[in-house]
Amino acid sequence: MKICIYGAGAIGGYLGVQLARAGADVSLVARGAHLAAMRANGLKLLIGDEERVVRPRCTDNPAELGAQDFVIICLKAHSITGVLEQMQSLLGPRTRVVTAVNGIPYWYFHKHGGRYEGSTLESIDPGGRQWNELGPERAIGCIVYPATEIEAPGVIRHVYGDRFPLGEPSGETTSDVEQLSRLFVEADMQAPVLDRIRDEIWLKLWGNVCLNPISALTCATLDVICSDPATRALSKAIMLETQSIAETFGVKFRVDVERRIEGARKVGAHKTSMLQDLERGRPMEIDPLVSVVQEMGRLTGIPTPALDTVLALVSQRAKLAGLYGSDRPIEAKAPAFA
Repeated sequence: MKICIYGAGAIGGYLGVQLARAGADVSLVARGAHLAAMRANGLKLLIGDEERVVRPRCTDNPAELGAQDFVIICLKAHSITGVLEQMQSLLGPRTRVVTAVNGIPYWYFHKHGGRYEGSTLESIDPGGRQWNELGPERAIGCIVYPATEIEAPGVIRHVYGDRFPLGEPSGETTSDVEQLSRLFVEADMQAPVLDRIRDEIWLKLWGNVCLNPISALTCATLDVICSDPATRALSKAIMLETQSIAETFGVKFRVDVERRIEGARKVGAHKTSMLQDLERGRPMEIDPLVSVVQEMGRLTGIPTPALDTVLALVSQRAKLAGLYGSDRPIEAKAPAFA
């Protein structure tokens, strides 16, 4: 089985080591010092006191790799559009594209049913390019729960977690998703196949939509945000707005707001990915985590006053830091109905 991990950073590198050790034919697309280190010394994964090293093919030129069985996208969501042309050489007639990204994926309204079937979302897929060039029919959903980090070029540190729920947009259990799930399990990871993958996408996004921007604005860790009465109340307000939007699309939440916030509080003094990006001078994932919820609110006519305020503030914060360049208006592209 040929698997290309496109974006072999912290999560992609973790997957690369685990899948290679399970016997998959793994290739990694990376760049810069990280790529040079992997070529010279292999890719090293640190789990507790254990050190795991593999030497998969590594490149910054996907054209060298040929068509794959699975392409696992581990890029930040806002980076995908910029590499669509390079990805084309990886796509054969039966290639599946696994979206191991944060937030709402480009294929969200494929096999969704109802009035929004076939819609694209400008905040995450400008011009519908991912929909048209990757194809929603190729997609398999994947939610990323582990925490990992690049400790040094070519070295990945596993912090916690091993769960990657998978699911077809249609909700079917196909041979492709079953095969991928088995391989993840053989690689010492959990990969349950879900028949309602969108519910799980929203469950993770539910916390990200509020906790990430609030942390970037305040520099506070999860325990502080979720314990302070004011920021906890603001988080709850945004989450309730988000829940109303998601439920309009048929999403079911298996926990309530208070339990979700309390779960985040128990994580402890953890910096969200958006705060980490701000501190390290990396582009911030505002559109796939926050703007897209606002866009979907506009699509359904549901007001989002708390989210709108926080989005305006965090967007300005990111622009002043040179880490966010999205000035485009957000307009959902939905099919016309009589």
